[in-house]
Amino acid sequence: MIISRTPLRISFAGGGTDLPSFYATQGGGAVLSAAIDYHVYVLVNRKFDRDIRVSYSRTAEYVSRVDEVHHPMVREAMKATGVTEAVEIVTVSDIPAEGTGLGSSSSFAVGVLNALYAFRGILRSPEDLAREACRIELDVLQEPAGKQDQYAAAFGGIRYYDFQAEGHVEVQPLPLSKEEMEDLAAHFSLYYSGLTRSASAILSRQQSRTSENIDSLRRMREMARETRDALMRRDYLKVGGLLEEGWRLKRSLADGISNDALDTMYAQAMAAGAIGAKVTGAGGGGFFLVAHPPERAAAVEQALHGFRRLPMRLAPSGSQIIFVER
Repeated sequence: MIISRTPLRISFAGGGTDLPSFYATQGGGAVLSAAIDYHVYVLVNRKFDRDIRVSYSRTAEYVSRVDEVHHPMVREAMKATGVTEAVEIVTVSDIPAEGTGLGSSSSFAVGVLNALYAFRGILRSPEDLAREACRIELDVLQEPAGKQDQYAAAFGGIRYYDFQAEGHVEVQPLPLSKEEMEDLAAHFSLYYSGLTRSASAILSRQQSRTSENIDSLRRMREMARETRDALMRRDYLKVGGLLEEGWRLKRSLADGISNDALDTMYAQAMAAGAIGAKVTGAGGGGFFLVAHPPERAAAVEQALHGFRRLPMRLAPSGSQIIFVER
């Protein structure tokens, strides 16, 4: 039996510039994101018979051949790793599995690859896992997705990702001490809007409008660097302003990124003393990332009392194998 643990993520700035429709034509993209201490777990166990069992949030599948597996990511991960029979795959998550904006689908992709490779006795590097997850999601399954989620899930920590035009991704960790990481976390909270949405639908609309959004996306790429530098200076007021600007630009990229409920949440948080906020992920629902002075955290929580708050806990490590039993 093998169990992998893979973190979810939040992005501070640059989301959208990791889409191939932008970085491949505009000299690259950039995203600043952080892995958070909420995870997707994948258990892989050998079955007595030769069949395949896959259990995930909505259902359980029992099939005889890998080509019959309905879940597209599981099916392609099994083919990629060479684990194609006599196996049981079970997944659980700390956070609802879909539509939250925390990169859960890519965390799942990285986690299932890591677990299946380990099941064969093979350990892959974070770079290998991220690249393979991107290949399957973007090239094989033709998902309208970017690359930031796979890399954040594989590498963990707080990192600046440079998506180069030819496809290479340069990964730059922010050199923060444990105390600095704790100070950073104290300036942010996550609030669940209770709304879920199809990221694929929003990203498809966004990709189709890339040429119309070039100026906004170029500015968002610059903001990833500016946010990185502001975090290193502990200039949280600057970070909050960049979150606000980023949310304003993001809302203009495609229909459905914001709505009345999200606009109300944003206004309530800002009125209570937040210094910036944005929806994580593609938009339309999921979690709000709210920046605030630590002393205003209680006031913001009171203003958003109808919404579940998750304390900001950062995950220093990416996808890991946490249990092995032969």
